[in-house]
Amino acid sequence: MLYNAYELQRAMLTSAAAWASVSSEILTNPALPFGYVGLGPVMASALEVFAHATQPRGKPDFDIETVTVSGTDYPVTESIVLHRPFGNLLRFDHPGLPADAPRLLIVAPMSGHYATLLRGTVARMLQSCVVYITDWADAKMVPLSAGRFDLDDYIDYLIGYLEHIGPGAHVLAVCQPSVPAYAATAIMGKHEHPCRPATLTMMGGPIDTREAPTSVNDVAMQQPHSWFQNNVIATVPLTYPGGGRKVYPGFLQLAGFMAMNLGTHMMSHYALFNHLVAGDGESAAATKAFYEEYRSVCDMTADFYLQTIEHVFQRHSLPKGEFVHRGERIDLDGIRDTALLAIEGEKDDISGIGQTRAALKIAPNLPESRKKYFMAENVGHYGIFNGSKWRNRIAPVVEDWIAKHQKAALKVVA
Repeated sequence: MLYNAYELQRAMLTSAAAWASVSSEILTNPALPFGYVGLGPVMASALEVFAHATQPRGKPDFDIETVTVSGTDYPVTESIVLHRPFGNLLRFDHPGLPADAPRLLIVAPMSGHYATLLRGTVARMLQSCVVYITDWADAKMVPLSAGRFDLDDYIDYLIGYLEHIGPGAHVLAVCQPSVPAYAATAIMGKHEHPCRPATLTMMGGPIDTREAPTSVNDVAMQQPHSWFQNNVIATVPLTYPGGGRKVYPGFLQLAGFMAMNLGTHMMSHYALFNHLVAGDGESAAATKAFYEEYRSVCDMTADFYLQTIEHVFQRHSLPKGEFVHRGERIDLDGIRDTALLAIEGEKDDISGIGQTRAALKIAPNLPESRKKYFMAENVGHYGIFNGSKWRNRIAPVVEDWIAKHQKAALKVVA
């Protein structure tokens, strides 16, 4: 019933958004005088803000057409190199990269947003690396015939992606996937898999949420596992290809994130309204672009979501050494030569300081020379992987770490 109620509300808001958009265009028509004086601009701006906030959104495109390296623009090629039911592997490259350029797998979060949320991450790392990224599917679009998808499958997907990329690749995990990426690295390391990553960079990841718990962690700890199963899991309506699949809907995830910083979002929309009234199209466009991506959400399977709540936020299975994959306990001693880089934001309100750094403590067989910690001052959660602070302060740290261990990676390939 929850999902059906949402679909009904969405249908009504879609109609209202269409009327608001048309009305705003009429009020701002240059041929009509009331678009310039009186309440005309105010009403038009209010209607435009409402239309933008309520209109339906699909999956965005990465839309990375060029990359600038040393003052030269190069065309970017985007391709699907591996197709899987619950997530494709995308590749980005350009002719300015040398033949021995590092190959970097960016693991996008499966947390309600599409991989395009990391568009800025891809674009920046593409300056020096051939970039691959996990393009996770919207669970409501995956037929039941494709089977289930849980944490075990997530880890298997990562191992499969690395096998496709080949030996000597590097991995960059953003937020939630830090845990399964770490687990996959340990599994591959224990078995001396030739395609185990040369480096693993984790940014704002909940490796051990007992360190500096945030409001997100508190919510997960305050409710029993059964509460999540009974209150936030819904069944996909039959109007979608994945009809009948149990999911954690993206619209609930978005509502949760919006509620965490409701005042900030309200002020952002009020600022958008003022920009439109003042005719500041550039500032208005920037705010719209952010929310276009932020409001584009997708569903995740109930199995994956519930297991993540249980093992990452409630039982802390990974740092306790109790994380199990396919019935076998994951041996963290298996990480012996994959260099680890942990990055945290000083003002991260989702993954508190220390949660990602914990990854360095639980790899006892890894030499200290292959461990590095970087705390980005005055940076929040999204600033870790997007925006000017990411591009100018954080990405160079990642590039230097990859370059430092690239020679060893090339020897593995050879």
